[in-house]
Amino acid sequence: MKNSLALSPLSLAVFGLFANLNGHAVAQTAKELDTIVVSGSRSETKLSETPVSIGSVTRAEWDADKPKTMGEIINRIPGVFWNDLGNEQHSMGIRQPISTNSVYQYLEDGIPIRPLGVFNHNALNAININGASGVEVVKGAASSLFGSNAVGGAVNFLTQRSSRTPTGYMGIRHDNTDGFTRIDSGASNSWGDLGLRFSHYSSQRDRLNWQQHSGGTKDSFSLRGDYNLSATSWMRASLVHTNLDSDTPGSLFENDFRTNPGKSINTFTWRKDKTTRANVAWESETTRGGLTTVTFFARNNDHAQLPNYTIFRPPTNQNSACDTGISCRGTLNNNHVRSLGVDIKHTQQLDKLRARLVTGIYIDRSQNDFVSDNLAIVRDASTGRYISYSLNSDINRTGVRNYGVGIANDAAFAQLEFSPSEKVLVVAGGRYDSIRYDFKNNLMPGADFGASNEVRNFAKFSPKLGATYALSPTSSVYSNISQGFTPPEVSQLYGTRNVPDLKPATYDNIELGLRSIWASGIRLDSAIYQLSGKDTIVSFNRVNENAGRTRSRGVELALNQSIGAFDWRVGANFAEHEYLSYRTSTTEDFSGKSMPSAPKQTLNARIGWKATAHTRLALQMVHVGSYWMDDANTTRYAGHNVFNLTATHSLSDGWEVWGQVLNLTDKAYAHTASRSRGANTYAPGAPRSIMVGLSKSWGGR
Repeated sequence: MKNSLALSPLSLAVFGLFANLNGHAVAQTAKELDTIVVSGSRSETKLSETPVSIGSVTRAEWDADKPKTMGEIINRIPGVFWNDLGNEQHSMGIRQPISTNSVYQYLEDGIPIRPLGVFNHNALNAININGASGVEVVKGAASSLFGSNAVGGAVNFLTQRSSRTPTGYMGIRHDNTDGFTRIDSGASNSWGDLGLRFSHYSSQRDRLNWQQHSGGTKDSFSLRGDYNLSATSWMRASLVHTNLDSDTPGSLFENDFRTNPGKSINTFTWRKDKTTRANVAWESETTRGGLTTVTFFARNNDHAQLPNYTIFRPPTNQNSACDTGISCRGTLNNNHVRSLGVDIKHTQQLDKLRARLVTGIYIDRSQNDFVSDNLAIVRDASTGRYISYSLNSDINRTGVRNYGVGIANDAAFAQLEFSPSEKVLVVAGGRYDSIRYDFKNNLMPGADFGASNEVRNFAKFSPKLGATYALSPTSSVYSNISQGFTPPEVSQLYGTRNVPDLKPATYDNIELGLRSIWASGIRLDSAIYQLSGKDTIVSFNRVNENAGRTRSRGVELALNQSIGAFDWRVGANFAEHEYLSYRTSTTEDFSGKSMPSAPKQTLNARIGWKATAHTRLALQMVHVGSYWMDDANTTRYAGHNVFNLTATHSLSDGWEVWGQVLNLTDKAYAHTASRSRGANTYAPGAPRSIMVGLSKSWGGR
């Protein structure tokens, strides 16, 4: 893909449907036509009047699918690829290659799960999916509403409000091959103006399963309260706590991946995440046609790890195999984040042009403390495994860190929506972010222990302009131009002795979309997009610089239909991602190359059959296309197809039994495949496994 947007013949065919839409569309009721979303404007809006690509999954949909992981929920959405790294650890690809980069904003009820500057690609493991009512994914740059890191997209989980009548739920599932067991429970009720909901789940992956050194546990609970203060004002409060303790097996070299995919060369690496979030929101009709929401929030995140990905040979041992008696280097680190903040939003209906104005301010004060020490690590030559480590041995102390960073983020945003005609809705908005890092080194600054104390400031305005046009009662087209940005991460600035002179990377997003319901009941939601990045932060020999320009272009398609006893859905993404400018040295230039870990296609399809009034079968296919494993485009991963089969049967009195065969054809595949320093590495996917579950509901969910 060079200068023209020649994505594929399919893209031309999809948008060629415009010529025939009015002939196929029929009138539908408002309920059938419109899904209500909140993430496109931070206020309840009809999807048909939202000029941005948004995918959503309801609680009812994922209860029917019986997903094992959060990724199986959001991967239903075309253009979204949550990549499983084990025990709810993950990387992500939304209009970007699959990576751990800080180009996504993860939210709960519109509030970021983590503050800016300390992005963590595993942040969604802090969500209690049993306490969520749904998830919405805004694809493309969305910094005009959600601030930093909302570049590839924003993923917003919505907590489940309290029920009006008593309800309860209990469930258990077990997968013998994966050694996985999960228990879910919940209860809710309302007493007059007060409603409460409690949601919990605990999961455990035994250490004795198909993959060595891959055990882990997670416990998560949510408590939400809703209280009606009056006919025009109410309050909402939520508390979420998660505790994850996971082994980390890491990746395998080529031979082990092909011949022994259950092997782990790591025997002691781990990750422990403890997160607590509390929100208190007051909402009131403060003006005629106006609604004000004030949300106070607090976070407490403790992230500790002995990571497998930092194990490497020091320069003096580059030619060694780190065998017995020869040390490799690793790290042991802890990152603790505490936050207090407030989000204030006002939505005002205006008298002319069916207009609405959404305005607000966001204030976040966070303290990020980081401690890291070096380890000496010993590798066993006969097995290739890392078998032991020692703290603060005689190895060089370079790279030890102990610092704190005070992070201040103040933002103001506004978005105006108006209709110059009956069929047209225009949306224009922007957000201004002011960012301050106050760095304090708790060690003696220098080559070994990091930079000197300093204060650094950034500021960024992120605009947006979009419009929707109603082609018919059941079809609409939209266009959107928006910008996203990501400031330098704290670790990118202060991980070395000399602080690099970095500025925020910016990404320009342009998209055209079509939504329609046809006479046959088929629903279509599609988009064609281009996301261009500049001042991308890249690393040259462990030195970070604003030196990259990238371009991602693609087509996203969502189709679904229910017809008689059958229902089906297809979510597909066709994309290309390339470096426009990426030079790492005078002799190494990747400009014009495809970016690694960027599949040409991803597809998630499912067909369901209601065999009887109480029994349902569903077959799912997950397709990941081929992609380059390295920047130089020398080695390619072939891609894979994985099939899953689910059967559910409803019994009397709220009981349900179900089973799943995951990886039905026992396909050998990799979750990640990369090439570095002349070696191919893979994170293997699980072999065929069978999961069974039993649940009981009282009064619904």
